[in-house]
Amino acid sequence: MTLESPVVKRRVAWSSQLVPPALFGLLIVGLWELATIVFDADPRLYPSPSDIVGAIIDDPAALLRNAGITSLEMVLGFLLGAIIGVLIGIALAYSKRLRSAVYPWLIVSQTIPIPAVAAVLVIWFGFTILPKVLVVVLIAFFPIAVNTADGLNSVDPEMVRLMRTFGASKARIFREVRIPVAMPYIFSGMKVAAAFSVLGAVFGEWVGARGGLGYLLLLENRAVNTDAVFAIIFALSLLGVSFFGLIVLLERLAIPWYHTVRQQEPE
Repeated sequence: MTLESPVVKRRVAWSSQLVPPALFGLLIVGLWELATIVFDADPRLYPSPSDIVGAIIDDPAALLRNAGITSLEMVLGFLLGAIIGVLIGIALAYSKRLRSAVYPWLIVSQTIPIPAVAAVLVIWFGFTILPKVLVVVLIAFFPIAVNTADGLNSVDPEMVRLMRTFGASKARIFREVRIPVAMPYIFSGMKVAAAFSVLGAVFGEWVGARGGLGYLLLLENRAVNTDAVFAIIFALSLLGVSFFGLIVLLERLAIPWYHTVRQQEPE
């Protein structure tokens, strides 16, 4: 029997998850840099990773300032979308009539092109932060609502009947049975929403904004500063991955028992 602690096991698990993608990313960057040298690529059209790093170093203040604007739009839109999504999910789970009436329209809301929605919102609310936040809300609420409803409906009916046998009220069953079961589903929806929130913010900025990474991307694209365009794309990807990682961390803090059970499951 070894004395390997749970902390050591977690570190090994994290290493096994982070090291392979990091090594693969370094391989891609190395091949990219090599290709630009071998084929003598025009840096104005095909910048190398070192050119992109140079573009970041040239004006980091502008990148950070606009990243802050986009981050604020993402966070506000995500939080509002999460609240709306959870409330809609609860309503859909507890009312079959409401689900049959509303669910098709939720699907319709996701088929409307986001840039078209953003254009209308800019007409209504101008070049303020509100249109961008509302676009993120439109993208974020749907996966959270659907996953919340599915999670609440996935409760074992026998467990509910057992709680009722012991005289538990609907509120207690909801609090002690349905919510714990639904939490992994809710966080799954939140992770999807977090990953796509950056797209909503960028779409909103493309239609009408005075700042943000999406706005900066348009300016650099018009000036044919390809290295700066790639630098902004990298910053947007970093924002999305960081936001996703934050939700994963919150999930581990909120429902640690779920990950403990998953780690104990046989592979």
